[in-house]
Amino acid sequence: MTTAISLIDDLERALASGDNAHRVDMLSRITDLFFAGASHYSADQINLFDDVIAKLTAAIEPMARAKLAARLAPARNAPAGVVRMLAFDDNIEVARPVLRKSECLNESDLIANANNKSQQHLAAISERKNLSEAVTDVLVTRGDQQVAYSVSKNPSARISYAGFRILLKRSIGDDKLALLVGTRGDVPRQHFLRLIDQASTAVRAKLMAENLGDSSTVAGVVDEISTGLRIDAQKVSAHYAGARASVEALYRAGKLTEAEVRQFATEHRLAETAVALTLLCGVENDVVERALLASGSDILVILAKLAGFSWATAKAILLLKAADRGESEQNLEQAKASFERLRSGTARDVLGFYYSRLIAAE
Repeated sequence: MTTAISLIDDLERALASGDNAHRVDMLSRITDLFFAGASHYSADQINLFDDVIAKLTAAIEPMARAKLAARLAPARNAPAGVVRMLAFDDNIEVARPVLRKSECLNESDLIANANNKSQQHLAAISERKNLSEAVTDVLVTRGDQQVAYSVSKNPSARISYAGFRILLKRSIGDDKLALLVGTRGDVPRQHFLRLIDQASTAVRAKLMAENLGDSSTVAGVVDEISTGLRIDAQKVSAHYAGARASVEALYRAGKLTEAEVRQFATEHRLAETAVALTLLCGVENDVVERALLASGSDILVILAKLAGFSWATAKAILLLKAADRGESEQNLEQAKASFERLRSGTARDVLGFYYSRLIAAE
């Protein structure tokens, strides 16, 4: 550490000299020394290097800071304090390398940066690998449309249910964003169906082609949507196909219980919930799709009663339906009253009545 002490003794002279070249040279020497022995330094020694490098970094020109950022960005053992300082630099050429790549930035660093810095900073963060839901929530809320595009096309970015809801709203009238969101493999089924429902004809066709891989069926499905019917999820969602296979296996084995359905609903597993209701109620998939997407709760209440569920399970399904907007206690109480009044023996007849009215209204 003798060499380090010698360099550190020169620090004040370098800072006081007013010579940028001298400071940059000193910074290069200390940074070299740090990387040469970082794996062997104690925590106190690393903190000392961090402080020294930070002082020199603050005193050099942006171009030199940008070069330092590019050098530190891929290094896992880079001085964390310096990396954070560079990440919050107002000059995006300085901040971008570490925001895009440095593993020394933790989630709280990224959230703070995304909440306070420029759109260019947000765009850099959006290109990182393995972004958490907490970070992408800030990006899709505060970021401009370019940031929304970048997050949506980042396959390793994890997007929350609420984050997808925000992207869905922002995609209205924006075909590029609608396509980016719609072609993500992790888009929740409920959001995917709403996206298809609100998308332009061109976007629908492209999403059908992406999911179907068979352009011959695209025209028929798009025509079905344009006449007001909900999309057949079996035709457009790879996730739905997997969900259907697993739920049907449970059904055949006699293991598709009310508890299983309540767990599906509680975990926001819309595809599994829809398939389970279809099988247990003996109705067409379109009936369940309409019930999950319609504005009211009447049909879901009827389906829950037809399936022989308790109110606890019916409530879980209603909360799943309203997950993107919330459900008031008043509405839930009204639904509960309807559920308790309805007799299982008449549920199917009432369902037929509601379904006929729904079709007639379209």
